Amino acid sequence: MKKLLLKAIIKFLSGVLAVGLFLFLPAGTWYYPNGWLFCALLFVPMLFTGIWLFLKEPDLLSKRLNSKEQESEQKWVIALSSLMFVGGFVLCGLAFRFGWSHLPVAVVAVAAIVMLAGYMLYAFVMKQNAYLSRTVEVQENQKVISTGLYGIVRHPMYTATLLLFLSMPLVLGSFYAFLLFLIYPFVLVKRIKNEEAVLEKGLQGYTAYKQKVKYKIIPFIW
Repeated sequence: MKKLLLKAIIKFLSGVLAVGLFLFLPAGTWYYPNGWLFCALLFVPMLFTGIWLFLKEPDLLSKRLNSKEQESEQKWVIALSSLMFVGGFVLCGLAFRFGWSHLPVAVVAVAAIVMLAGYMLYAFVMKQNAYLSRTVEVQENQKVISTGLYGIVRHPMYTATLLLFLSMPLVLGSFYAFLLFLIYPFVLVKRIKNEEAVLEKGLQGYTAYKQKVKYKIIPFIW
């Protein structure tokens, strides 16, 4: 447990440091209100979620901390996502520094609500699926989850990340970064295609589950 706690603390602090550098360094100032709002919306729920997982679901926390992909296709997906995040955050900082984009307060407020809603959905998904790993894999004794959110869409975690990631640049006040983050839905399509192939091959009952639940991440759309 001590090793898991140390790993979680290091991951959390590394994330805080990285986001801080990618946002405030390009902004050229600590006085970046949207940046502080974003950090609060991102890291406060993350901290409490991490504490809850450590106390109640340490095995799930361990899976969520493991980001080493075995599938070669997913390594490209992770690399592209990482470039999107770094480029998007830097662009947000530069946009604030040079005044490239000014979004209305109402847009930022709605984006903040959507981001929190994404986090709440994220938490509900983790509560319903104990096999929820960050990597694409079939775990030992894994079973198909087909109830709750998984009875509506096959990948509710990706629904949550879609809400989170598309709201982030708007919270940060940058329309141009939002355009860059529109890459993410296409990244999801690639990831889900490979993930479902892996699950159909290795997880008993997944093919039948696909026939039962038609939509992947957005009800009645896709």
